[in-house]
Amino acid sequence: MPIHNPILKYAAITAASLSIFIPTLSFAEEVNIYSYRQPELIAPLLEKFENETGIKANVQYLNKGLVERIQAEGENSPADLIMTVDIARITQTKIAGVTQQLDNEIIEANIPAQYRDKDNYWFGLTMRGRVVYAAKDRVSQDSITYEELADPKWKGRICLRSGQHVYNIALISSMIAHLGEEEAKEWLIGLRDNLARKPDGNDRAQAKGIFSGECDLGIGNTYYVGLMKNNDKNPEQKEWYNSMKVLFPNQNDRGTHVNLSAVALAKYAPNKENAIKLMEFLSSKEAQEIYAEQVYEYPLIESAEASEDVKSFGTLKADAISLNIIAENRSKASKMVDEVGFNAGAQN
Repeated sequence: MPIHNPILKYAAITAASLSIFIPTLSFAEEVNIYSYRQPELIAPLLEKFENETGIKANVQYLNKGLVERIQAEGENSPADLIMTVDIARITQTKIAGVTQQLDNEIIEANIPAQYRDKDNYWFGLTMRGRVVYAAKDRVSQDSITYEELADPKWKGRICLRSGQHVYNIALISSMIAHLGEEEAKEWLIGLRDNLARKPDGNDRAQAKGIFSGECDLGIGNTYYVGLMKNNDKNPEQKEWYNSMKVLFPNQNDRGTHVNLSAVALAKYAPNKENAIKLMEFLSSKEAQEIYAEQVYEYPLIESAEASEDVKSFGTLKADAISLNIIAENRSKASKMVDEVGFNAGAQN
């Protein structure tokens, strides 16, 4: 039977060509989420929201191409909310024009200004620290600064993933903000020359390097610590976890660099009212505690409690610099990584 309704016709064509998620048509009682976060990680949150509101939360998980998909869908996109991680990915949604501004007193009261877009195109939900993994049996000190990672005493002792990875670009961006470009570049050169090998692998691979003795220090996100600690599917990762301790850099001055899990309202959200209700819920103390426990992160509301697992990593004093500034420095940081040949490894 031919499809005459233009919206349904577009949906059918798009679904066939791009395998796009098409929700049911009971729009009044649903909200559609495009997420870089795996559905099982946000399921407890959404289940609670559904129980409290009667609004069905549908999730489409994408591990890449989220922005491009929404752009391809255009005005007929079923996406109401975008959930993602890292300042690079969430600011990309704003730059690409797939989100809309939202001025909301509830969300703004819950989320501190440094953890939301200056124009309210996105809002942080939870944060993770970019910390130092240190070998328990080979590193005696229990405190460190990012600046100290460039000290020659660590020569040949540090493991790191690619300098161009978004997590490291954000850290380097923060160093530019705090030190200025010239000093940050000298720091990056020092860090480069302390590397035990060329940057490689993911954050967990740096913990593996500590376990094997390849290096004494690694840089990684706090949530990976929880993922390794409780990894029953890959029990060797528990050994990696047990071989290291977590050092939170710069706790005696500005605090540890942090990044975000965040949410944004899609530009053409067909269920905007329901989407805003979900955003308000996600920003609440209760929801932040549930979400943070699921993903081993820290709530943004000061009164909210971190999980016992996360507390076991140590106390986090977060750098209070606005994530907007971190985002603005990203292109400088990326250029600097290439200028110093960081991914080639130590040069002297």
